[in-house]
Amino acid sequence: MTTPLALSLSSQLAVNVLDAQSLLTTFGVLGVGVVMFAETGLLIGFFLPGDSLLFTAGLLCTGGGSGHGVHLSLGPLLVTAAVGALAGAQCGYLLGRRAGGTLLAHSKSARLHEGAQRAEELLDRYGHAKAIVLARFVPVVRTALNPLAGALGVPARTFTLWQVAGGLVWSLGLTLAGYALGSSIPNVDRYLLPLIAVIIALSLIPLAVELLRSRRAARAKEARG
Repeated sequence: MTTPLALSLSSQLAVNVLDAQSLLTTFGVLGVGVVMFAETGLLIGFFLPGDSLLFTAGLLCTGGGSGHGVHLSLGPLLVTAAVGALAGAQCGYLLGRRAGGTLLAHSKSARLHEGAQRAEELLDRYGHAKAIVLARFVPVVRTALNPLAGALGVPARTFTLWQVAGGLVWSLGLTLAGYALGSSIPNVDRYLLPLIAVIIALSLIPLAVELLRSRRAARAKEARG
């Protein structure tokens, strides 16, 4: 006979970490903070759905997810999202500063190495301040840039200042955007899945743009050579 505890444990183990709604249904507000920390502070979190999670969580604060058994409180959500995003980035920076490029070098993920390369290009092209802020809005790059900044010796004060600025704009901005949309559209839960799909697609645009630019730059370099 299956006990309620066993059913609860099995449902948690069956959570889809790539699906924002699944994460929120299982872990609620606390899960948002954990995902923010893991995606921005730990290299193993590069695959997590940060953008769609923040937007969906904000939307569910309006009661738009009541039909799915999910309702979150906006105040605790904003605090948890911001703390997770800021603490994660700072942790990633400190790990990179202590371990140098070893962590990235030992990773076997081609996607993560591509993200590290784009992060380094951002630092070279835009300088520390602008690159640290922009990286927050590019999936994978926001994971790789923090330890890379530490490994490259970006001053701690400079990194902290701009990662806090970028982290607050990213985490609070996306959460409040979801909340605003959920507040303005009646029965928004009917459109929850399409909206999540749109957010995922939009979050991939900066990644596609950077990839296209790097390919054009590589072709131009080959042509000159």
